[in-house]
Formats: sequence, C-alpha cells, structure tokens
Amino acid sequence: MNEDFIKQKIQKWIVLISLLILGGKFIAFYITNSVGILTDAMESIVNIVAGIISLFSLRWAAKPKDKEHPFGHGKIELISASIEGILIALAGGLIIYEGIQRLFSPASIGKLDIGIIVVAAAGLINYFMGWFSIKAGKKYNSIALIAGGKHLQSDTYSTIGLVIGLLLLYYTGIEWIDSALALIFGSIIILSGISILKKTVAGLLDKADDKTLNDMAESINKHRQPDWIDIHNTKIIKYGSYLYIDCDLTLPFYYNLTEGHQACENLRKTLTTNFSPQIQISIHSDPCRMAHCKHCEIADCHFRKSPFSEQEKITLSNMTQNDEEKNEN
Repeated sequence: MNEDFIKQKIQKWIVLISLLILGGKFIAFYITNSVGILTDAMESIVNIVAGIISLFSLRWAAKPKDKEHPFGHGKIELISASIEGILIALAGGLIIYEGIQRLFSPASIGKLDIGIIVVAAAGLINYFMGWFSIKAGKKYNSIALIAGGKHLQSDTYSTIGLVIGLLLLYYTGIEWIDSALALIFGSIIILSGISILKKTVAGLLDKADDKTLNDMAESINKHRQPDWIDIHNTKIIKYGSYLYIDCDLTLPFYYNLTEGHQACENLRKTLTTNFSPQIQISIHSDPCRMAHCKHCEIADCHFRKSPFSEQEKITLSNMTQNDEEKNEN
C-alpha cells in the first residue's frame, strides 16, 4: 500500500475519533457548567481543526514534483504545523480569558462526577491516538503526524492535571479552583503552541538538523569505499518526508570523468540503501591534494607523497565544513 495513502488514512481516523471526543466533552460541559471542562473541549476543537489541516497538508505533500515545484510540495507540512501552533496558542488565550471572567463572576457547577469520567476517558483515548500517530510519523517520516501526535499527548498530560483539579473541586466545593484550572492549563496550552511554532519556523528556515547529519555520517562510515577520501560542504534540506542533500566528495585527482561519476553514483546508492530511500542527492567531486595522502587508503596510488596514517572518520564537524574551512585544515 502507498505510504502517502496510509498517512492520510491514519489522519482521517484521528479526525473522526477527535470529533467523537469533542461531542462527549461538550455534553460534559453542558451537564457540569465547569470552565475547566470547557478548556478541555476547546482543546478538542483545536485538535479537530489541526487534524483537518494536517490531512489537507498530507494530501498536498503527496503530490509529485512538477516544473513549478521542482522540490515537491513537502514544505506544506511545516506550514500546516505552524497553523496548528497558532491555533493552539489562541485557544489557550481564550481559555485564560474565560477563566478570569469566571473568577470574578462564579457560576454554579454540578454533576462533576460524570464530567470527571468523560474527561478522564477522553484523555486516555487521546494519549493512545498520539502514541500511534507519533509511531506512524517516525515510520513514514511525516512531520505532520509527529506534530499532531505530540499535540494529542500533551493534551493528555494537561488532562491528568485537570482531572486532579476537578476531583479537588468535587470533594471541597471551592469554586475558584475551576477558574484556577482554566488559568493554569490555558498557560500550558499557549506554551505548547509556541513550542510547535519554534520547530516549524526552524524547518521553514532550513535550520541544520544535527541528528540527520550525524545519521548520514554514520551510514557513510559503515559503508565507506577507499576512494571516498573526504566528504565536506554537506547541506540537507527537508521537504516533508524527503531529504535533499548537497555535498562535495573528494576523489583521486587522476580519476577521469567516468571513474568520478561512478564513485559519486556509488555514494548515492549507499545513502539511498542504508540511510534513506527518500532522498535526492547532488554530489560535486573535488580532486584530492597532497595533504590527503596520509588519510587515503588507496594502496596502489603512484602519486602518493606521504605514507598512509589513518582514515579520517566522517563527522558532523568535518562533513559540514566548506571549501575554505577545509583548505585551512
């Protein structure tokens, strides 16, 4: 089954279940009149809107590359996650506003036992939905599914605190606890939205991903060939689940065009097989210099100026150096 179809199917189920949870929470709010439960219902609205946006982004991101979008449509996942972050922060602000209103104008609250059961059950379902979404997101390399899953799980953590607060309200009858819960969890929701925005802005600005670069370096070191003398000037840009890699590969200076092309092709195949099948890589070949001799493993090189000492391991530091930095070393 196509991976993009699977991701969309998962997101459809998340949206459907979120709609059912929303209905349950609003019934609980109607019965109890608790602003604390209203905060949970507001979160569910955000979940659904974010889920629909995420579903749209997954469909759009699955579109193939074209002349107008040579790198594909993967960035739409980051845009959808940004919208989700903004919606989460706005929901948190509305919850705080309602909490302050209730603090100065308390309302009667009743049947909290039913409300607590509904909220607790919804929180449990949200947690497992989030766990499944994150697992699927990592498996299929989907930023949208991972962001949505983390959002659902963060809802669960706030729900645990909400249930504890509602139990205190239930057993003590102190009405300001309800408003206090709204203020606390409204603030948590705002922070959650800001956190998502920070990550998506970093992605939109193509911030270097050290983990991905380290994984790439590890893959190269495991399957390295003798004529891959050095790799540097490496850049990785993420477009949804696809990686676009640009790097410089140092090869023996006496290689002809055919030999150089074959070495670059070997590197591409190695990364596609052992690092990620969803990559597009552009490799620029550089000729070796005298300083490379001590790190070069080619035994039958007739141009060697110094004996082989040890192979230079590919690391995050040296694989991201540009030509000027490399020549200084």
